[in-house]
Amino acid sequence: MTTARTVTLIGKPGCHLCDDARAVVEKVAAETGAVVEERDISRDPELHDRYWEQIPVVLVDGEQHTFWRVDERRLRAALTAAS
Repeated sequence: MTTARTVTLIGKPGCHLCDDARAVVEKVAAETGAVVEERDISRDPELHDRYWEQIPVVLVDGEQHTFWRVDERRLRAALTAAS
């Protein structure tokens, strides 16, 4: 049995790049069976301090995968690689 991969999108409301990233993340997650979670930096001071200049940030299984723009092929490759 394999455990589903987790993709975390870190962003904030009103962020157009976050909206673009969400569309890619949701598409690739649906294709690969990954679980998607979102975190809002405006509600989490620790995330704000760490990522405010990079949003949107995408984590795969808790490790930073990318920021600003999400490349669909690269994310798919990360999610289908052996964990």
